[in-house]
Amino acid sequence: MVELKAQTPFGDLLPLHISDMTMAARDLGQLTVLGVFDPAGLSDTLEAAHGVALPEPLQSTAKGDVRCLWFGREEALLVGPAPDEALAEHAALVDVSDGWAVAELQGPGAEDVLARLAPVDLRAAAFKPGQSLRSPLRDMPAAITRTDNGFLLMVYRSMAATLVQELRRAMEAVASRR
Repeated sequence: MVELKAQTPFGDLLPLHISDMTMAARDLGQLTVLGVFDPAGLSDTLEAAHGVALPEPLQSTAKGDVRCLWFGREEALLVGPAPDEALAEHAALVDVSDGWAVAELQGPGAEDVLARLAPVDLRAAAFKPGQSLRSPLRDMPAAITRTDNGFLLMVYRSMAATLVQELRRAMEAVASRR
């Protein structure tokens, strides 16, 4: 009989250290897409239940280990806890925890690495900590959030190895220019 083992999205591909840059897998807890149909009610309920408000477009809100990311038009992503049942009165709730791979890219060359892969301006002057967006990352749909220390990168779980491969190439290219 075959014995199946649970594996993280990145398996043994991460962490990755190149020059002064690091990419590491992150487990953010439960990921719940909120399909918003009552923004004001949802924001109030999120704040009461989890301590975070519904973010404005291209933003995120956070308190401790709880985050809420803008995830598209009429969508947000609750990161960390299981959603409070009261949220269902204001949004459709979908647990997508197993569908996403999350990594954090850190280091002085992180902006240059992402400039090679994403068609958006992620420099500190244009994309500040707490901002979040959806964008292609090379050929992969991704969610990118700037943190105080770097970038959270989210791709579909099936694209985790491709993310590592593309970031490795970009990190090596950036490191070779320093």
